[in-house]
Amino acid sequence: METIYDIRKIMRFLPHRYPFILVDRILDLVPGESVVALKNVTINEPFFQGHFPEMPVMPGVLIVEAMGQAGAVLAYASNLREEPDSYHMYLAGMNNVRFRSPVVPGDQLVMELKLLRKRSKMIKIAGTATVGEKLVAEAELMATIVGVK
Repeated sequence: METIYDIRKIMRFLPHRYPFILVDRILDLVPGESVVALKNVTINEPFFQGHFPEMPVMPGVLIVEAMGQAGAVLAYASNLREEPDSYHMYLAGMNNVRFRSPVVPGDQLVMELKLLRKRSKMIKIAGTATVGEKLVAEAELMATIVGVK
């Protein structure tokens, strides 16, 4: 896959910053349809200090957050609104969330999401997170759009 967005371009879309930006690269993006994003999971992640020191595992809620951030990039890139800095998206709901396998340091988490529905103030996406060929999580996510200017 060809890199579409590097971290600098992702940071133009997302308000998140270290340690909470959880998307390193957009591998593929079809505006209005789908996104494939990558998160390199390293032992340097701050959450591994406490989750769990003897057996580090990426928290499932952060896997879902990474999926949500990738979906936000898809929504912004789909010309949801004219200026990405004029509004934010906030997670509004989750359905059918399942965790299938742990994610550990050294893994490359690949998230594939599809835009299911787009309305003026809401979006709905669904997708999966994999490590290699192994499914580690799946979810349907809804976000609300709130203007900031």
